[in-house]
Parts: sequence; structure tokens; C-alpha cells
Amino acid sequence: MQIEHIGVIGAGTMGNGIAQVCATAGLRVTMVDISDAAVQRGLATLAGSLDRLVKKEKLTQAERDAAVARVSGSTRYEDLAGAQLVIEAATENLELKLRILTQLDGLLAPEAVIGTNTSSISITQLAAVLKHPSRLIGLHFFNPVPLMALLEVIRGMQTADATYELAMAFARLVGKTPITVKNNPGFVVNRILIPMVNEAILVLQEGVASAADIDEGMKLGCNHPIGPLALADLIGLDTVLAIMNVFHEGFGDPKYRAAPLLKEMVAAGRLGRKSGQGFFVYG
Repeated sequence: MQIEHIGVIGAGTMGNGIAQVCATAGLRVTMVDISDAAVQRGLATLAGSLDRLVKKEKLTQAERDAAVARVSGSTRYEDLAGAQLVIEAATENLELKLRILTQLDGLLAPEAVIGTNTSSISITQLAAVLKHPSRLIGLHFFNPVPLMALLEVIRGMQTADATYELAMAFARLVGKTPITVKNNPGFVVNRILIPMVNEAILVLQEGVASAADIDEGMKLGCNHPIGPLALADLIGLDTVLAIMNVFHEGFGDPKYRAAPLLKEMVAAGRLGRKSGQGFFVYG
């Protein structure tokens, strides 16, 4: 099946980033969110990101304009009906994702593929709500989507070979390097990364070092480009907590318990960059 039209559910950070890489690869994109205001914010963010690429001379003005023209925004799922691939990029919430997938399953052609950008939830569990579970596959992009080369491609128990092959072709089409991952909580990268972030939060909670010194230590001592606490702020502390909770439930291992400080900060609304304050303050 030739890929020409991509649907993206969610116009937030991940959704508009996915829409951007699809549009710059020459694909027509329909980006859907629950309100027109959310859609317009997503479109504005996408356009601003492309403008920065033009200033850095990584994209011509004509290429930027063509990419913007390929993206349309909508609040109607019906506008996704003709897409060959629809990628769900909503908040990391099981009930929300199940609702979205059920709605898509009844709308799309049987041969259309559904991708989910979940960072931790079981693909097998998500696929089980579909009439055509073989069409679902995990497509885990990394933030910021336009800059990060990796795409985790996760097969659920029900995922068809044709679905997997289309997903791999799509990954290369949009300039990503795919790795094939077995379905398990956190897949590969987050399975390793998020517990490390949680451990950094425990180190801060215990007063071993300041947030700045923890991050400086990991940057200089481990050659990480960003410290774990600044990374948590970038990901969103609510998302980090949600992933840790999935690990704890999925593995049943106490080593995956979320740090009490992480829970406290989420309860206080200190979610990181998106709220203006997390382990650091953002203007």
C-alpha cells in the first residue's frame, strides 16, 4: 500500500512534531485535536519550527511553504477516513488511548494501519479493543521529533506482517532509523532511561546533591547531552510518573516504584517546561 495521507491524533508536542516530519517528507497530513484552539496552536508550533530550519539553512523557504501547505488541522475524526496510516499521539493515558483507537477502528478502511505513539503501554492490550487488531503497531517517536533519528517499532501479539512492513517503510520515508522492539513495558529506551531519571530524583530527594550538580555530574561524567532532571522537565513529570506506574504494575517489581518527590511535584502541578516549573524554573 502506497503511503500518501497520514492522520495524526493530537496537536501537542509529539503530534505536531510527527506532522512536521511527515509533511517535510512530502506526505499529506491531517492533524486532529479536541478543540480548534489546540489545533491552531499545533499548526503555529509546526510553522515556527520550520521557520527555524529555514533560518539555519536546513530548509529552503519554498520547501517550508510546501510542507506547511501539506498539513491541515481539524477537530473531526471523519477527516481521517482516507488516510493509509493514522498515528495516535495523545496523552499517555490508557483509557483515552482505548477510546481513540475504538473510534478510529470504526472509521478507517480495514486495510489502513493505526500507529500508537505510546511510550510505555502494551501494544497487545491496546490492539485487543479493535475489530481489526492486526492493523495496530507501536510507533514510538522521541522528543523533539524533527531532530531525533530513532523510531521504536513495536509489534503486539496480533500485529500482522503487512502492518509491520508498512511501518518500517514509513519510518524510512520520514527519515527515521527504526529498531524493532518486542512488546513489553517501556520497550527499550524508556525501560532503561526512565528508571535512571527516577533514580536521579531519589538522589535529589535524599539531599545527596543539588539538581544543578546532579545534572552537571551526569553531563560531564557520562557525556550525556542533557542532565536527567532537565530531561524529566522536558518530558513532563506527569509523563515520567505515568511511565513509572506502568512499569511498577507491569513488572510487579518494587524497583520500579516512583520516587515520592516525583509524585509530590506532579500533585503540586510542577510538571516541568510545560508548566514553567519543575526541577528548574523556565521563563
